[in-house]
Amino acid sequence: MSEGLPQAGISPGTVAAVVPERIGLGIAYVLAAMAAMTVMDAAAKWLGAGYPITEVVFFRNFFAIPPIAVLVWYGGLASLRTRRLPGHALRAGFGLGAMFCFFTGLRYMPLAEAISIAFAAPLFVTALSGPILKEHVGPRRWAAVIVGFLGVLIITRPGGDVLRIEALLILAAALSYALFLLVTRHLARSESTSAIVFYTNGIALVVGALLLPFGWQAPTGEDLTIFIAMGLIGGCGSYFIAMAYRNAPASVLAPFDYTTLLVGTLLGWLIWRELPDATVFLGAAVVIACGLFIIRRETR
Repeated sequence: MSEGLPQAGISPGTVAAVVPERIGLGIAYVLAAMAAMTVMDAAAKWLGAGYPITEVVFFRNFFAIPPIAVLVWYGGLASLRTRRLPGHALRAGFGLGAMFCFFTGLRYMPLAEAISIAFAAPLFVTALSGPILKEHVGPRRWAAVIVGFLGVLIITRPGGDVLRIEALLILAAALSYALFLLVTRHLARSESTSAIVFYTNGIALVVGALLLPFGWQAPTGEDLTIFIAMGLIGGCGSYFIAMAYRNAPASVLAPFDYTTLLVGTLLGWLIWRELPDATVFLGAAVVIACGLFIIRRETR
């Protein structure tokens, strides 16, 4: 899944000073990140049609190493010190769950439609932040969560022939990703961005390597190039997100996550000639509006 919001471990407090030049740079980084993550998802959809999902997940993490190494170099080796390895392992587990469910659902669902359903992740974050992080969630945000999930129902149209197993897989990915973000919030209180990204990718890579023998298919030359590009682009997306939240507050950057729908719609049409119908766009508009309202309330 695409990795918007402060999922790279960046909290608003990491921004040293809010100045227009840095905010503009932060927005540029987050736009580049969202584009990169959506391209990565498109590559995963392409590869998932002919290769085991375990292989797609493994190469996504393996070829993300170079950009993550740049992020670690930027933060310094001292930034990798941690006493919370179990927390990093938990984050990696939720991240892997999100990837497996999302990439599997992408096999059978248009890219833009899958992205629209995945927008439920911030709704899950708000709903779970109370019982898990003991954060107060007021009645207005609860109302936004409920209306947002109604938007998800508009997209999936339960009772018809559209709510199939792949839609449930995307919802499961959104839930897993929400838990991934909540663990990130918890870790970000004491861990550096470099440590969070490094340990999550490293643990996910080890788990992916262990699962690889259960579903291996030697990639062709052309597909190997796509595998490499997918990992590099995904890793660059994580780096761009980290840099975005270094330069601008989360409240400014979070709304730009929704640009993934525009990029996803464009890529879906260019590659697979997919074009979501009006119902999908209506449901996506409801979910996005509720997400933006929640962001506004949390900022206040």
